[in-house]
Amino acid sequence: MTATFRNNDRLHRHAVVASVSQRLIGKAAQIGLLAQETPVAIVFNGTTAAVMMASPMDLRDFAYGFALSEGFVHDLTEIEEFEQITHDNGNEARFWLTDSAKDRIETRRRIMTGVVGCGLCGVDSLEQAIRPVPALTSPAPAFDTDEILSAPDLLRAYQALHDATRAVHAAAFMLPGQEVIVAREDIGRHNALDKLAGALVHQGIDPAQGAIVITSRVSVDLVQKSVTIGCPMLVSVSAPTARAVDLAKNVGMTLIANVKRGGGVCYS
Repeated sequence: MTATFRNNDRLHRHAVVASVSQRLIGKAAQIGLLAQETPVAIVFNGTTAAVMMASPMDLRDFAYGFALSEGFVHDLTEIEEFEQITHDNGNEARFWLTDSAKDRIETRRRIMTGVVGCGLCGVDSLEQAIRPVPALTSPAPAFDTDEILSAPDLLRAYQALHDATRAVHAAAFMLPGQEVIVAREDIGRHNALDKLAGALVHQGIDPAQGAIVITSRVSVDLVQKSVTIGCPMLVSVSAPTARAVDLAKNVGMTLIANVKRGGGVCYS
């Protein structure tokens, strides 16, 4: 049996595998694509801080975004060297950081073999799970209501992996009047946001100037990550948790969720 898949330049060849399956009704055989996942170890100064399962593309963005959004580094000046190593059974992202970040590494380090949907797995204490984040210093940018309501439709154009597998999340960044300017996908919703954070810093885009748009529910850790990288506005197609809304209010973030063409809800 053979199958032909529409060529899509946005679909990374390592991110999917072909699969033969059988329909539950009718028993007809079919060939489809499944999302791939790989272990990624994040290593700071020779010490593993986290091991996460992630989609095997944009891993440099993922590593940098994780380092920034989790507070291991404050900016690129604290990264002296970066190396990405591919092994038969996974990937390593190795950072060598300046002395200014060493104490922070010990404070923030968490050892975890993370399931993809886990943003707080393996934290060493309750204090780490609800780690404080600084209040935002930049106000939310001015978007037209129509721009916000159209965000999910605009993001769909960047979801090639989701279109092929129906198994991944996406995170994107919008500027007022410019629609979506960068987006990333991953099997993990936290990973997608980390990849976006890494892409923003690599492209020299200031998160304070726009809004992050995500396809998943808004949990408190996604608010933490967004605030940590300095983004004052978070938009989601799904609902927030109560703690996420509380944190957004406390730090001055604009949080808009349940966004669809028919409307949305501004929670903070």
